[in-house]
Amino acid sequence: MRKVVRRQPSQEGETRGFTLSLSSLRSMRPAEWFRVIIDYVGLGRTRRRLDPITTQAGLSHFLQSRASFVAQTSLYGYLRTRAGMRYPELFDDDPFVEGINIAKWHIWLDCLSDLAVYAGGVMARSSDASPEQVGGLIQRLVADILDETGVPQEAGGEFVPHAQRVRERLAACDWTAVEDDEWAFTESPAGLVKWSPVIDELKQLDEDIVKNSIRFRWQETRRDLRQCLDVDAVLGGNVDEGLATC
Repeated sequence: MRKVVRRQPSQEGETRGFTLSLSSLRSMRPAEWFRVIIDYVGLGRTRRRLDPITTQAGLSHFLQSRASFVAQTSLYGYLRTRAGMRYPELFDDDPFVEGINIAKWHIWLDCLSDLAVYAGGVMARSSDASPEQVGGLIQRLVADILDETGVPQEAGGEFVPHAQRVRERLAACDWTAVEDDEWAFTESPAGLVKWSPVIDELKQLDEDIVKNSIRFRWQETRRDLRQCLDVDAVLGGNVDEGLATC
């Protein structure tokens, strides 16, 4: 995050509180919109090499890092698309930066929740382990991630109850019902709309597109997890084993 420089908003189109205004979009030309949208959906990226996830530590790393990646690229992509060429200027506004910091942590919690449910479903379908075994493992990994994260100072007062809702969702999950599609990914699309520091008028216009954008981003993560995850090795290991990257 760039260092915040406090200044007084002076021109129409600058941020008001935690929101983007409609006037901040007027100077953006169609070609610029197209380029930003291509960046936003992640087209044209080079396919990276994937290594197997064979340890519980490796699965934990995957959950934490991919949740963070999807949360931040979705949030910043949406804000950049909405702000256009004035996007860098927004980071000179303290209230807006504060809103971004709050949003990124809450969207990360929703992404972690969705990905953990999906991963547990993959494990339940791909092994002879009981739902209780799978659920216990996923809950323990996520609890360790949340404990390690703690309560970020910039995350706002709602972070702790939100984290508790993540734990409760995993505790109540029917792992045998998790399907190999978008079934598990219910919290992050709604969370991206809810927490993004954009005015409600624009959120209403953008809701379907924004939700579909983050669903699109999850496709690659689901594919990578199916390809990388060695379910038997992970279930037979322990969380203190070394990291496998993917």
